[in-house]
Amino acid sequence: MKSVFVRLTTLLAVLALVVTACGDDGDDVGGSGGTDEDEGSIAADYDLSGASFTVGSKDFTEQLILGQIAIAALEAAGASVTDQTNLGGTVVARQALESGDIDLYWDYNGTGWIEFLGETEVTSDGDALYEQVREADLEENGIVWYEPAPLNNTYALAQSQEAADEFGVTNLTEYGELVESSPDDATLCIESEFESRDDGLPGMEEHYGYDVPTDIITVLDIGPVYQATADRDPCNFGEVFASDGRIAALDLTVLEDDQGFFPPYNPSVTVREETHEEHGDQLSELFAEIANALDLETMQELNARRDVEDEFEEDIAREWLQENGFIG
Repeated sequence: MKSVFVRLTTLLAVLALVVTACGDDGDDVGGSGGTDEDEGSIAADYDLSGASFTVGSKDFTEQLILGQIAIAALEAAGASVTDQTNLGGTVVARQALESGDIDLYWDYNGTGWIEFLGETEVTSDGDALYEQVREADLEENGIVWYEPAPLNNTYALAQSQEAADEFGVTNLTEYGELVESSPDDATLCIESEFESRDDGLPGMEEHYGYDVPTDIITVLDIGPVYQATADRDPCNFGEVFASDGRIAALDLTVLEDDQGFFPPYNPSVTVREETHEEHGDQLSELFAEIANALDLETMQELNARRDVEDEFEEDIAREWLQENGFIG
């Protein structure tokens, strides 16, 4: 009888602990929303409550992910955010910023220097190029560039491993030699923006001193360029972005820019001067922290999750911010 009493007493004690534990969890969930640690560093360090922003982006994978990172970060700081990502190409996104249709988006120092400021002499030093763009774009156009990420999403040409073995082309000089000696083997897939930009095909041809015949060029959307290059149908070479996760996933080989034509393309959040004057103290520090965490390997992984594993950019952005302690 005594043994039964002891067992019953022990069972009641255990049940009491379980009930108490469950009650504690319920208070946390239904209470203030958790500790600062649970909310992440942005909620703990920044307060943009009452502010509202419209966030834009260009229309390719990396831009969509960076746009969603900006949206989630601003929301974590308490701001109201309107999503205007996936606007289109570079010109459309920049015009949306200048006109006030959007308040911020990520752009690249190489793009700013060549496309927006019309410069042709380019340094290969990404930090120096950023300083040049930051000073000139503010003075000439009233656009503020925040601290850039270390990742460099520069243009490049790539080929399949099979094409590399067959033609032995390792750099852009050798590609030009193939264009001139055997143009039918030098077929090239590019997207429309690369076809016309000064820092794209026209500039590359001028810098390297050869012309790629138009009848061996196929213009596609940027996504299909990667698979077409891997399949060698309809081209043996293709334009790629250096930070794209499909380069590794499709076992593509990037040609060396052996004469140093393509400039650095480090992304920064860009805003109009009036937006910076109103919220710049917090925006510049917040996005500097985020940018510093975005190196090339990280961005390749994030891009691959969208383009190879078919995850949504909103989920990729939020999970990366959570993994790095920015949001809870």
